[in-house]
Amino acid sequence: MGRIAAPAAHVKTPGPERPRRLRRTAALRSLVRQTRLSPAQLVMPLFVIGGRDRSDPIESLPGHARLSVDRAVKKAHELAQLGVGGVILFGIPDGKDDEGAGAADPAGPVPAALRALREADLPLVLAADVCLCEYTTHGHCGVIRDGAVDNDATLPLLAEAAVAYAEAGADIVGPSGMMDGQVAALRTALDAEGHESIAIMAYASKAASAFYGPFREAAGSAPAFGDRRGYQMDYANAREALREMELDVREGADILMVKPALTSLDLLVRAQRRFDLPLAAYHVSGEVAMLEAAAERGWLDRRSAALEALTAIVRSGAGIVITYLAADAARWLREDAGR
Repeated sequence: MGRIAAPAAHVKTPGPERPRRLRRTAALRSLVRQTRLSPAQLVMPLFVIGGRDRSDPIESLPGHARLSVDRAVKKAHELAQLGVGGVILFGIPDGKDDEGAGAADPAGPVPAALRALREADLPLVLAADVCLCEYTTHGHCGVIRDGAVDNDATLPLLAEAAVAYAEAGADIVGPSGMMDGQVAALRTALDAEGHESIAIMAYASKAASAFYGPFREAAGSAPAFGDRRGYQMDYANAREALREMELDVREGADILMVKPALTSLDLLVRAQRRFDLPLAAYHVSGEVAMLEAAAERGWLDRRSAALEALTAIVRSGAGIVITYLAADAARWLREDAGR
């Protein structure tokens, strides 16, 4: 066996590793980018009210408003032109009651908007949030019995609302009340009414968070007494979050969601390793409001900060991002792609 020749004197041994080689130009950075954000991954929340030609600005969410159905359809056209993937609808009724009966009203704001959007035939996924908090006088997500939310009494009402939204044209219904058994209740009711093709996006890990404030202003859904810690999750409990996801998978969820997004990045990583279902994250109102406030004061660049935050959510495992920045982000991404 021959001897291995020593390297020629003029051959240099490899130098230190230099990852910066692939960061040298914008074209190189784009070529090797490991996480890519697309407008098609984004879903815009829309708040729907009654009447016509109404647009009531939401003070804590600059650039957003409560929209009448005709205005919501107009907004959806804009989103579709930008390549946004879908919308998720929240209804704000003209009247409320103790049990949130308006959530299932076929003439309510969400079914009315769904019918109009379906007629518009836009290339958007139509999702509808399923909860009672916007429709109850007390602002809680379920029926109150003896001063507390009654889980099992709430389930039929959520199921009834989901069926109403499916019949109006929803592609996806998203139970967000954090009631035990809510996914199974919706799946059973939808299937019984012939809506086997309607998907359920489970708010599987929804924490009791300080970051929901602007949403509650927008939807008029702040609790009149107490708080929601008795049914929404403790944000400190990662293992419990995975247990909630596992339960929703068993009950028939098609998509698993974490909420809020930026404080749940670790949960997305864990969920991606454990479940085969699509993962969604809700980039919630307070997370966006902080960014908007800082940008307004000149403390950070709005576009750069927004795209960085959204990319982090996708990098952590979310294939779907519900965000109030959907329109702006889609516009920026299209601009970047055109350069």
